[in-house]
Amino acid sequence: MFAIVTIAGQQFKVEEGQEIFVHQLDAKEGDKQTFDQVHLVDNDGTVRLGTPNVGGASVAATVLGHQKGDKVIVFKKKRRKGYRKKNGHRQSFTKIKIDGISL
Repeated sequence: MFAIVTIAGQQFKVEEGQEIFVHQLDAKEGDKQTFDQVHLVDNDGTVRLGTPNVGGASVAATVLGHQKGDKVIVFKKKRRKGYRKKNGHRQSFTKIKIDGISL
């Protein structure tokens, strides 16, 4: 059984027991989260498709922790002008474990 669900503005294909990284959530480690924006549910070949969401479907998850991603270097330069700008960025992620998919 799998589902396609929107979590923090992004769509993920999730299965029960799967651990995924999503954009930073406002939750503490160990908190339970429920996501109601389920777009598709496949239950052993029986597909339920929402318009845009499947009614009554939800995905339960547990927050495992917060982490930062790899550093991304942003470098801008204009030739012959002496203009150089170097910035770095690290995205914050939340690691969650999918507990179950309910219909």
